[in-house]
Amino acid sequence: MKRIYLICLLLSFQFAVAQEGLKTTFQRIYEDINTNSEAYDRLKYSTENLGHRLTGSENGKKAEEYAYNLLKSYGYEVSYQPFTTESWARESLELSLNNKNVPSVSLAHSPVKVDLTADLIDLGNGLEADYEKVGEQVKGKIALVYLHILPNSGENLKNLHRSEKTALASKNGAKGIIFINSVKGNVLLTGTASITGKLIDIPAICIGYEDGMKWKETLEKEKVSAAIKMRNKSELTTARNVIVSIKGTEYPEEKIVIGGHLDSWDLATGAIDNGLGSYAVIDIARVFKKLNLQPKRSVDFVLFMGEEQGLLGSKAYVNEAIENGTLGQVRYMLNFDMVNAPTGFSTSRDEMKTLLDSIGAVYAEVDTDFKNQNSSGAGLHSDHQPFMMQGIPSGSGTGGKLPNNAGQYYHSDNDVFKLVDKKGMEQTVKVGAAYLYGLTDANEIPAKRFSDEEIVKFLESKGLKEPLVISGEWRWGK
Repeated sequence: MKRIYLICLLLSFQFAVAQEGLKTTFQRIYEDINTNSEAYDRLKYSTENLGHRLTGSENGKKAEEYAYNLLKSYGYEVSYQPFTTESWARESLELSLNNKNVPSVSLAHSPVKVDLTADLIDLGNGLEADYEKVGEQVKGKIALVYLHILPNSGENLKNLHRSEKTALASKNGAKGIIFINSVKGNVLLTGTASITGKLIDIPAICIGYEDGMKWKETLEKEKVSAAIKMRNKSELTTARNVIVSIKGTEYPEEKIVIGGHLDSWDLATGAIDNGLGSYAVIDIARVFKKLNLQPKRSVDFVLFMGEEQGLLGSKAYVNEAIENGTLGQVRYMLNFDMVNAPTGFSTSRDEMKTLLDSIGAVYAEVDTDFKNQNSSGAGLHSDHQPFMMQGIPSGSGTGGKLPNNAGQYYHSDNDVFKLVDKKGMEQTVKVGAAYLYGLTDANEIPAKRFSDEEIVKFLESKGLKEPLVISGEWRWGK
């Protein structure tokens, strides 16, 4: 009995020592970022001097080189991970409805050349149920679709991504699709309407809220003829992920991947999407080098390109790891995409919650802005997805709000640096660095990689099967 008591006492002492060591590291991280964080200033420089970061463009290459050289200046060995992509860029677009010009913007990866005249048809939210209502009437017409979910559409309707709505339109015989943005002020939104990053079969366009709702009302009274004249460019080119690797001291064959997409759309400078996340990841790497942190597990810092054009960079990373037999080393993926001032940790897997609560409790002693309000859930359409589809758990920061009502300007010409909040961005770096170090330092990562059977059950339980089937990314049959 005495021996058991002594063992318990020893384990308790070792745990207390470990927690105190973790707190000391968190304190160092917190103080360094408060004093030396470069994320805000580096993002400011990027928006002012590089401009947008469209994958495959000259600006995109400049952004890759800037991130590479910045990480190198911190003392890292940096590498490029090249991958081939279809580089799409808009040239010109004319949209007229009943012979009246309507301001609009093309969505990638619309066809290179379109000269189309067809009747417009109101497809509401652009979901499966909307097509079932109109049946064959959609064939040969241009679908008018609300980008999100229309008010008074009923409860519990789950929206689809614009690429999935485009796929449904094409599948049902539409000759084109016009999205109505949900942001008031006739803000125009871009983005990809392609699942794969390759050219789609029909033109996809966005118009502003007020214009869209006006024409939606007109359709209730009379026919509307739509004419689209569109020109785009598309060619194969090479884009590059930017990678820094740190070898773990105790579990070098276990790896944590932390990343954010460096690329942006070309209408603005991508300060929020995803300057917030990518430049936070760069600054987390700076902190690890500056403080000479020695993680027990290996770490890959990755600045992904091609996220906006179909998660191309993260897919390239995962595919290469599959080919060289190292994907099994990846125990967890942290993805920072439009994260700002998080107050907790998020995770895709419930079994991580106890560990995250423990790490967060220690970090909350250092940072009173961190509330340790952690959550679990899973979604699609960011760079965690290719990892999740291979059964790898993922996470990010949660609980924070985008600054200056920036969410409504996502993918628009208003996504500019003046929206960025310095304190919020630095908080992202602090929480991200703590989350990363806590994972690398843990004795065990509770969430194991899922088998194929477990992946299917997981995705179905999260309601993700339908959009993955529509997008053609469901690889498990029916």
